[in-house]
Amino acid sequence: MFKRFRRLRMNENLRSMVRENSLNINDLIYPLFVVNGKGMKKEIASMPEVFQMSLDEILKECKNIVDLGIKAIILFGVLEKDKKDSCGSDALDDEGLIARSIREIKKEFPNLFVISDLCFCEYTDHGHCGIINMETKSVDNDATLEISAKQALIHARAGVDMIAPSGMMDGIVEILRQTLDQEGFENLPIMAYSTKFASSYYGPFRDVAESAPSYGDRKSYQMDFANAKEALEESLEDEKQGADILMVKPALAYLDVVKEISLHSNLPLCVYNVSGEYAMLKAASKAGVIDYEKVLYETMIAFKRAGAKLIITYHAKELARMLKDEKM
Repeated sequence: MFKRFRRLRMNENLRSMVRENSLNINDLIYPLFVVNGKGMKKEIASMPEVFQMSLDEILKECKNIVDLGIKAIILFGVLEKDKKDSCGSDALDDEGLIARSIREIKKEFPNLFVISDLCFCEYTDHGHCGIINMETKSVDNDATLEISAKQALIHARAGVDMIAPSGMMDGIVEILRQTLDQEGFENLPIMAYSTKFASSYYGPFRDVAESAPSYGDRKSYQMDFANAKEALEESLEDEKQGADILMVKPALAYLDVVKEISLHSNLPLCVYNVSGEYAMLKAASKAGVIDYEKVLYETMIAFKRAGAKLIITYHAKELARMLKDEKM
């Protein structure tokens, strides 16, 4: 006799009882973009409802986030052009934008979990993720490791709860782990951008982070999006080096990679639901061609089904409201 799978689908309560994956507010991490100044809140045209904010506005936003029940943010610094230089000096300063912001957020909201993006593209005048080798015109991997270790200590001293190195430098997790441990920060976790592709889905992010390269691209250090086996190797290598959480970025077009990593690693896996993915859903909603909330929820469940435990998403606040209103 053939199996009647529909037996478990006929009743709404039973469907809920046997559902394999669900979305919880604890799964969500909300990105924030801090700028120098005061009273600044600038919406990004390509990313509706996403803003560059000065620290005073960031603190107001953190209050909203906490009230919604979101427990974690990932913080990016956005520096003025005249303060950028070849090595991202502001990122190496205990009084720089990101360090000051971490301290103030943790002072006002000690229970909010603050993750810092550790990179240099927002702080360099060339827009690349580290120190440039003038012969190759690409990022010097080992020289960038040295300043990344310094940057990590600045974040740690400021009181950050977790560090997320995003530059895709070889050996970055090992260097950060060794440096943090030696300086007494052995309990500070690292969330590795372990599989970060050179993707066109990042387009709107470069508007909000003002981090587009001034020349060339990032294909010499970010991953080729055609490569799945290499993606698995990258993540497993970061696990060996001491990463506590692995990440795949972008998320939506790379669910095969998410699944493969989840089958080969027992570490918690995070996905970054990136700016292009966010902008596409917003545009489709504005055009009236999708049921926005239903498609949004289905997308989040796809991430969970593929193996993600955590989701960095610009949709976090609206998802939190939907979860509170039991719309999902």
